[in-house]
Amino acid sequence: MTDAHHPKFQKLIDFLTRIPAIEINDTPSRGIGAGEDADGGWWVKFGIDIDHELAWHTVQEFGAVLNSLSLEEGLAATFKPVSPPPYLNGGPEEFLSWVIEARGGLAPGSVALVLEERLPQPVEDEAAWLDEVSEEEDEDDEDEELDD
Repeated sequence: MTDAHHPKFQKLIDFLTRIPAIEINDTPSRGIGAGEDADGGWWVKFGIDIDHELAWHTVQEFGAVLNSLSLEEGLAATFKPVSPPPYLNGGPEEFLSWVIEARGGLAPGSVALVLEERLPQPVEDEAAWLDEVSEEEDEDDEDEELDD
């Protein structure tokens, strides 16, 4: 579909649009692409505003949940950057995208549930993302003090 997404992607796309650093627009697709492969896999492609204060926190959280859990808990999904050759197009502000890919019958809605359970809550609250970072830094400081 060119104007909207297949209903199977709706829960994941609705969740992604709540994340502060995810780029969305006013088109029916909201600036997010989605599709299925011939072998039954699927993908969702989106942009992250690399100038947003939470951009790299978003990348880190997605990588930890989708890539690490894939190994530890059998989640058949991956998160990675995708880009056309920069020498042909331009820099990351315009041409760097991110994709979630899944295989093995994992539904997009299931990925949305896993992300919702593990990302800062509420996910649309920028302060929740920053509080989580502050708490981790405080724990690291306490660990260092114990080592001294």
